[in-house]
This record gives sequence, C-alpha cells and structure tokens, in this order.
Amino acid sequence: MAVATAKPRTAMTKQERRNLVVGLLFVSPWILGFLLFAVYPLIASVYYSMTNFDFIRDPQFIGLKNYQRLFTTDPDFKIVVYNTFYYVCIAVPLGVAISFLIANMLNGKLFGRSTFRGLIYVPAIMPAMCTAIVWLFLLNVQYGAINGVLKTAGMPTVPFLSNPDLAKPSLIMIYIWLQGAAVTTFLAALQDVPRSLYEAAELDGASSWNKFWSVTVPMCTPVILFNLIMGIIVGFQEFTVPWMLTQGGPMKSTELYAVNLYRSGFIQLSMGKASAMAWVLFMIIMVFSIIMFRTSARWVYYGGEK
Repeated sequence: MAVATAKPRTAMTKQERRNLVVGLLFVSPWILGFLLFAVYPLIASVYYSMTNFDFIRDPQFIGLKNYQRLFTTDPDFKIVVYNTFYYVCIAVPLGVAISFLIANMLNGKLFGRSTFRGLIYVPAIMPAMCTAIVWLFLLNVQYGAINGVLKTAGMPTVPFLSNPDLAKPSLIMIYIWLQGAAVTTFLAALQDVPRSLYEAAELDGASSWNKFWSVTVPMCTPVILFNLIMGIIVGFQEFTVPWMLTQGGPMKSTELYAVNLYRSGFIQLSMGKASAMAWVLFMIIMVFSIIMFRTSARWVYYGGEK
C-alpha cells in the first residue's frame, strides 16, 4: 500500500509574499522607533561608558577606567549608594505593607468606600512635578502649610527638607503617599480571594487575625511580589521628586543614584561617568530582581499550584 507524502514547500506563494510585505510595512514604524530609541541608545551607552566624553570634544576611549573610578576614587559614589539603598530598603517594604493594610480596610464594609477608593488613587496619576510642588508647599520651613499650622499652635517649626536627618524620611513619606497604584492592585487581589476559604477558617474557629495571616496574606503573595519588584525598580530610579525638593541636599543627604547620575551627565558634562553609572544601576536592579524571583518560591503561593 503506497503512502502519500506531502511535498515540502520551497517558496511562498504570491499572496503570502504580498501579505508579508504589507505586514512589514505596518510594523516598520515600530521597528524603526525601537532601533533608534531603544537599541541604539543602549549600544551607545555601553561605548560611552568606556570613554571620556563631555559633549564638547570627541569621545576618547579609556577602557574600564570610569567603572574603576566609581568604586575607588569617586568621593560621592559611596554616599550616593548608601542614600539610595537606605531609601529603597525602607520605602519599598514600608510602602507595600501600608498599601496592603489600606487595601484591606477599603475592601471591608466602610462608609464612603467608593469615594476613598477613588481618592487613594489620585496621587498615583499626578505628574511627578506636581507632586513635588504640592509637597514643597506642605513641607517648606518658611511658608509650608504644615509648619504654618505648627506656628499658629505655638509649636516650633520642623525643617523637613533642610535638616539632613529629616530629609530622607520626608522623601520616604512622599513615596508612601504615592502608593495609590499598589493599593488598587491589592484591592483587585483581595476581590479574587475565594470566600470559601474564609468560611472554612471560621468553621475551624479562626479569629480575624488568623484569617488575615493564614488566608489573606498567602493568597495575595503574588501581588505582594509584583509590588515589591516594581517598587525596587522605581525606587532605584527615583529622580524627579528629590531633585525638585532638595536637589540632593542638604549636605548630600538626599543625593540619590539617579540624582547624581543626572548631575554627572548634564551638569558636570561627564557623560562617560554617567553612562557607567547607568550600567552599574542596571546591574544592581537586575541582581535585586533575580534575588526576589529566586526566593519567591519559598513564600509566594499561586492558587493553581498543587
């Protein structure tokens, strides 16, 4: 009995070639934009990070000296790294924890719940510059609203942004205020927690606290992981609010990584150093992200897993 075998196709038909050309024409603007605004800047920054480049003279190749100077002779790099790690390691976990607690409160039977849900998201959609202006009006030691209330009450003013010991905590407070998006994602996660789990816990005599730790938290761990990773990525690149409020001061207490990177590249015109800093920052964020994903198997629960 003969077995029929299909002949391999060696060429596209005329209609297939036409469809391919039309498809490429449709996606060509995106491909061109991706190459010009994503691929080329990445490749160029790798090259510039190994040069002495100041926008005026042609880049001079110096190898890995920019990286070597960052870790050995740069007087500000250690301060910048300390400030950034201090900011990220406190602001991100605290922001996730507070936004999770707020989401739990808004998920319950609360008067005006819909209104609060809308208001809590407003800071997240505000432009960063507007956020900085609002908080500058609130925290300024001379004409700020908070210090104005303190003066009226006969209490001493608080130099939120001009005291090195208070400047970073003030930025952390602003970061937490901006967690409306995290609250919204937690609310969505809480809506997906099966009611049957709470009912089973109640039958076993679990208290509200036990239900929170044994049901709510485990079921929301994927969203907790997501918000932690996004917070780390955003926190390490925080620029607009610190720059608008303090420009790295006082006494470099708020000189975060992105602020120093901007200062190096566009004020001191040391683009080679700034490019090297950008790639070091990329490696730091990548290491943190890998650690989070590698350790997530120990504490993140996915409902579909068996």
